[in-house]
Amino acid sequence: MPISKTLKLVTGILELILGIPVLGGLIVVGSGWSVLGFMFVFHIVALIFTYQEQGSGIGSILGIITSCLAWIPILGMLLHLLTAVVLLISSAATPSRTGRSRTNRRTYLR
Repeated sequence: MPISKTLKLVTGILELILGIPVLGGLIVVGSGWSVLGFMFVFHIVALIFTYQEQGSGIGSILGIITSCLAWIPILGMLLHLLTAVVLLISSAATPSRTGRSRTNRRTYLR
């Protein structure tokens, strides 16, 4: 599995947890908003690996924006949920490396 796919999956799950209304708010406030800084850096790392593997970085870019704006209570929750959905869909859409591309496979069933 490509590292970018794994990072998108992990960041998507973390964003989903932070998007849960009471739990996410307690985590963010309880950490003194430092979890938003951690997620900011984590999204940048995911974006770097995604670009190295020539993938789509829209989920990580949205995550960076979310980390900057998530201190606003209701907006933060909505952005965390939106980012989680985008990252999880992006992770599912990222192809796994199998050693050979789909275009080079021979079809034996005709």
